[in-house]
Amino acid sequence: MTEPLFFEPVFKERIWGGTALASFGYDIPSEQTGECWAFAAHQNGQSVVKNGLYKGLTLSELWDEHRHLFGHIKGDRFPLLTKILDADQDLSVQVHPNDEYAKLHENGELGKTECWYIIDCKEDAEIIYGHHAKTREELVSMIENGKWNELLRRVKVKPGDFFYVPSGTVHAIGKGILILETQQNSDTTYRLYDYDRKDAEGNLRELHLQKSIEVIDVPSSPDRETVQYETSGDVKTAALIDCPYFSVEKWDVKGSACFKQDKPFLLASVIEGEGRIASGGHNFSFKKGDHMLLPWGFGEFTLAGHAECIVSSLSIE
Repeated sequence: MTEPLFFEPVFKERIWGGTALASFGYDIPSEQTGECWAFAAHQNGQSVVKNGLYKGLTLSELWDEHRHLFGHIKGDRFPLLTKILDADQDLSVQVHPNDEYAKLHENGELGKTECWYIIDCKEDAEIIYGHHAKTREELVSMIENGKWNELLRRVKVKPGDFFYVPSGTVHAIGKGILILETQQNSDTTYRLYDYDRKDAEGNLRELHLQKSIEVIDVPSSPDRETVQYETSGDVKTAALIDCPYFSVEKWDVKGSACFKQDKPFLLASVIEGEGRIASGGHNFSFKKGDHMLLPWGFGEFTLAGHAECIVSSLSIE
């Protein structure tokens, strides 16, 4: 198949959301729009094909009924979920379980390993990434005594940074950060701390302290991933991560560059610029905010224009 499939995202309003997603050309639902679910095949959100033969189908329907588009790979659900998040305010401090724990405690849900590419951020923006407890006993003591400033590990960020956030990692996106997140297809989150914020009805949001304590890795001082670009003609590429759950790359095209789709599928999110993709004698235009699935058998193709894309797929063993 030589036609890319463009997807209509799903938007989620959040207490910490803002308006930055409108900069991608989206018609956002409110001034507290926190998440764009770009490639989503989850019961809590389904992105929909916008063009071509499969127009109107959800990603889940595509996966269930047209598995040839994914190289006939096995699995009871589409494996990935891609989001763009606008943190106008601090997100709660969270941790995610691994597959084994989630299967046992969350009705067969997947665990959640994710990664973040920092699209943009305010000066001095920071994330919470790991913690300072040396033992689980120390972790529990610091949580029970509310010693959050001592416990939580804060890291300054800048545009272009990349972070791998495996299950078990305490984390939070700080205010003023716009990120693209690639993750397992899961919506399981344990909230560890929420700055004692109250919702619109004046209630504190639910915490999941016991589950969090059970799944947090101890000790945990993760390092940001080193982003190294390779230049070939009019394209710079960086292999951001290759882990058991996904592979993620950054493509920066300024001119024209040739690629080959040799994976079960590619998910390409355009985070800046515009251009055209040519394959099999056909041309398709794309722009910032577009999300394209390049199916199995897409083959060789050319990208032309000035554009930056985050591209994900499955790791090939």
